[in-house]
Amino acid sequence: MNNTTSKKKKMLLALDGQQTDTPPLWLMRQAGRHLKEYMEIRAKAENFLNFCYSPDLAVEATLQPIRRYGFDAAILFSDILVIPDALGQQVDFVPGTGPKLAAISSIEELEKLSKDRLHDHLSPVYEAIGRIRHELSELAEETTLIGFAGAPWTVATYVVEGGGSKDYQKTRKWAYGAPDEFSALIDILVDATADYLIRQIDSGVEAVQLFDSWAGVLPPSQFDKWTIEPAKKIIARIRAHHPDTPIIGFPRGAGLLYRRFVEETGVNAVSIDATVPLAWAAENLQSHCAVQGNLDNLALLTGGPAMEAEIAHILAAFADGPFIFNLGHGILPETPVPHVERLVELVRGTSVGAA
Repeated sequence: MNNTTSKKKKMLLALDGQQTDTPPLWLMRQAGRHLKEYMEIRAKAENFLNFCYSPDLAVEATLQPIRRYGFDAAILFSDILVIPDALGQQVDFVPGTGPKLAAISSIEELEKLSKDRLHDHLSPVYEAIGRIRHELSELAEETTLIGFAGAPWTVATYVVEGGGSKDYQKTRKWAYGAPDEFSALIDILVDATADYLIRQIDSGVEAVQLFDSWAGVLPPSQFDKWTIEPAKKIIARIRAHHPDTPIIGFPRGAGLLYRRFVEETGVNAVSIDATVPLAWAAENLQSHCAVQGNLDNLALLTGGPAMEAEIAHILAAFADGPFIFNLGHGILPETPVPHVERLVELVRGTSVGAA
């Protein structure tokens, strides 16, 4: 392999478990508030869900970081809470507060959720995917398009808590106290999420990532039940329809349980958060699948020598196996654009925008 290898080929080789000359690069939340051009189009939408369901805006938001940075992958601009919204739960995004949902806390209230309108409701997302693929062929022909969804456990925390939470106490108590009832919610989310990701692939995405952002609050027995088992079901459904589509798992905060997640689910790649020791991840994860990560987003925000040292450590740690450079979580809104540009230069060893 040499420096003329296309960005898409490099990305897909890494997801296939092959080592590349330099790692492919994209960043979680690469489209968003750290870009002034994003803030300009965000102002055109009535609210955040309207933004996600407006193909013109979603296409533009997805492409902005590709134009600016030349990343090896674009990730669909959307949100994990489009699933409960499509299932019929009331979902709002309150400026300055975050998501607010009409909380569900009983088996009777689960009857309010229905998959009947799932694909009709999410049709603007599928339209955006098709248009993004077309635009990428015009803008950067060799850029991989990644789709995504929230994992059932993480989405369930919003469904039950009615928004974000510090301890997810209501969700965890329901899962412990009435596991059969809670399983009914997880089953609904598994079914809807699998169908959603399959339709994303049908519409043109070339890889998918399953975000389990709050997996780290679960102890091992609950992690197996509510993170690993749902992921296995979703992955099996996807592979029955699209056996060659790479799947990235991100059970954020899983610690030592990352290894069990990788071994049990068979993901093509695992994204790791910034707390995971590099040597441990290289030894325990990279022999099973590609590793994706894991620069601390605060290091990127800070920039300078500290950021550059962290990047060098990560590149060295994962140099001998399949690796995709990313963050341990999403870009923070206050992150200066020059810091991201410098990251790209260091990872590629070239100027911004090079293949």
